[in-house]
Amino acid sequence: MEAGAEAEPLLPPRRWRAGRGLWRERGRARSAAEDGAGADNDLYINQAIVFIEDAIQYRSINHRVDSKSLWLYRWYYSRTCQWILSFTITVILALAFVEEPSSLTVTSDVRYRLPAWNPPCGLTESLELLCFLVFVVDVSVKSYLIGWKEFWKNKWLMAYILTLIVSLADWIVSLSFFCKESVRIRRILRPFFLLQNSSMMKKTLKSINSTLPEMASVLLLLAVHLSLFTMFAMLLFARTKDNQQDKEWVVYFRNLPDSLTSLLVLLTTANNPDVMMPAYSKNRAYSIFFILFTVLGNLFLMNLLTAIIYNQFRGYLLKSVQSSLFRRRLGIRAAFEVLSSLKETPASAQQSCVSVGALLQVLQKAEMDSRCKQAIMRSLKMYSCDQLSAAQFQKLFEELDKDAIKQHPPSPEYQSHFMQKMQFAFGHPYFGYLGNVVALANIISICVVLVLDADKQPSERDDFFLGAINCFFILYYLLEMLLKILAMGLKRYLSYPSNRFDGLLTVILLILEIATFAVYGFPHPGWRPEFMGLLSLWDMVRLVNMLIVFRFLRIIPNMKFMALVVTTLLDLVKNLRAFAGILVVVFYAFAITGIMLFKGAVVPLGNTSAANTTHDNVTLQCGTYEQLEYWPNNFDDFAAAVVTLWDVMVVNNWQVFLDAFSRYSSPWAKVYFVAWWLISSVIWVNLFVALLLENFIHKWDRRCQRESLSGIEYQRTVELMFSLWSLFQIKPPNNSLALVSVGIIMLIFCHALKTLIMVSEQSEFSELVSRLQHHPEFGKLPRRPIALHSLTGKGSSAFERVEIHVKIEN
Repeated sequence: MEAGAEAEPLLPPRRWRAGRGLWRERGRARSAAEDGAGADNDLYINQAIVFIEDAIQYRSINHRVDSKSLWLYRWYYSRTCQWILSFTITVILALAFVEEPSSLTVTSDVRYRLPAWNPPCGLTESLELLCFLVFVVDVSVKSYLIGWKEFWKNKWLMAYILTLIVSLADWIVSLSFFCKESVRIRRILRPFFLLQNSSMMKKTLKSINSTLPEMASVLLLLAVHLSLFTMFAMLLFARTKDNQQDKEWVVYFRNLPDSLTSLLVLLTTANNPDVMMPAYSKNRAYSIFFILFTVLGNLFLMNLLTAIIYNQFRGYLLKSVQSSLFRRRLGIRAAFEVLSSLKETPASAQQSCVSVGALLQVLQKAEMDSRCKQAIMRSLKMYSCDQLSAAQFQKLFEELDKDAIKQHPPSPEYQSHFMQKMQFAFGHPYFGYLGNVVALANIISICVVLVLDADKQPSERDDFFLGAINCFFILYYLLEMLLKILAMGLKRYLSYPSNRFDGLLTVILLILEIATFAVYGFPHPGWRPEFMGLLSLWDMVRLVNMLIVFRFLRIIPNMKFMALVVTTLLDLVKNLRAFAGILVVVFYAFAITGIMLFKGAVVPLGNTSAANTTHDNVTLQCGTYEQLEYWPNNFDDFAAAVVTLWDVMVVNNWQVFLDAFSRYSSPWAKVYFVAWWLISSVIWVNLFVALLLENFIHKWDRRCQRESLSGIEYQRTVELMFSLWSLFQIKPPNNSLALVSVGIIMLIFCHALKTLIMVSEQSEFSELVSRLQHHPEFGKLPRRPIALHSLTGKGSSAFERVEIHVKIEN
């Protein structure tokens, strides 16, 4: 045996070798499976990171989620790429100020404007080409990320590509003509790049589009009203044999276009009462016609249009917030389902769950606010288990919906009894009220001095009193700031925005006052030194007084109603970014169109001055473009065109522009200005009023103390019950037992009716749910039921009883 053993070959038998090879193949397969599982886990982690970032930014999760696409998606939505895209849009829009006709002149007055510098051919075109290349990359990445099937359904991307094609074709034509062509179509298309880059602007346009039928009905009624009264006016003020009695006909109602224009302008009250004066001086009964037209058109129809727009946009902000929060819930739930598919998740679990380690790994890589990340980390430490359910996972990310509550640093603790009393006195709110009274006294004293010196010549004015007043109050402001810092501590003092505002202006005022004393000396009677340094004494005093007046805004936080109005305006600025963007788009397009139509149309009459209203022995008609010297309002460059459109939008004296450009170019110019008035002054201003009312009412309702929710529900139920009695003509029973029985039955009926109403509310969010159901990357995956209340969170009663089936990656 030993010899035999020694005679055995070094290699094992074939059967044993075959078995060992099989184990090696199985080992390789196991290793490959582990590598595959590790790759799947990495993919799931990256998908969860992207879904959470989508939830943070309220983005749709309807995009590719493979590994390469996820990297491209995060790169596209990184701050650098989005900043480059925003900067590119700003550059291409700003080219209108530089390219021919250039706005780089001191004045737009056609009488005094010097020839502007125009860039050489190819300079702005090169910048434009770079912008087009960035847009081509942008639309290519967007199209790839959403998938080609979704691309053909996306009208905005199709319009994006069409706009780029037309712009590039027009760019080539421009270069072939050596930049001498007068019409450039691509300039009008530039605002589209701003429009398509904002989801809020798209939503706003969609809301405006849904309002158009109602607005069109009112506008049609307004057109009928205008047409009928135009016919009446042409019949009332027809031409007679007496030329002295035909002033109304000559000036306002000579023909149909003039009659329509006169009454259209009267609809805006811009020419009231001028339009009725000739007829009114002839017979006072004619005033009835104009009063009736104004009451019906301006007070009823125009305000009815405002009511319709407000009714359509009522709840617009709330619906927008609800839609965004619902999209956030969907993104978070999708991240949960992806993380629950990790291999480390126990398979024996009856419900889906996510490990704490996987969530920590996602939080470390996700781009989110550090405050929210730290809050989620703290909440995670409070859980004793290693697995998180869907409800726990959703509750963790409720931190994203919470506003940061700023904690002010503590006040210093003084040991001295005297310092404690000083801290109590100067840290008390009454000390701030005293400062407000002193600031009011400062404003009143400045007003008194300015009124007394209003009619004095500069040589007669004595700046001693104003300088002494400023010196006294600035010293008080400095003392007040130092005492507050002593009472509150520097860190706590600076933690309040009102204190930072107050302290900054106080320091600036102190510096200006020291500079004034250093240059002109201390105030004394007859303090009127000559000009020295950069600013004269009067300029320095005026600058100080303007800052003091600006500092008076410190009283706003102490007045509750005024603070409510100011916070409403500040919130309105945030919420109106989409509407402001649409206004920029419309301004830009109309300004470019106006340059194409009216560039060089306005020609100066000569060297006429403000005092001289005659030219070539001809007296200029009062109220005309020439007599009012509206020469800077023209369309010779982009900046002047924007200001002109603004003046027309305000509708004060806009009939002057209608008349002037009709004379200088063509009578059809009125169509351009009327279209601008309809879009800007009628539609957009009414939209602004509607949103202002919505925002203010929302703020006011939150401020007012209302009844508890149960009391409101009980009150509404009782009101509904008695309303139903009245509706069905049921007489309430006199018997107490019968009354209670009928009341219980009516309460059950009201509850059933309320349930039907809540079920009907579910359709409002069907669009967002269907997007998640038809996610392009979830098509091959099994279904898993998701309770909708876990997507929306608590407080959404319309959703808590509904379940949806969403395809989730497993």
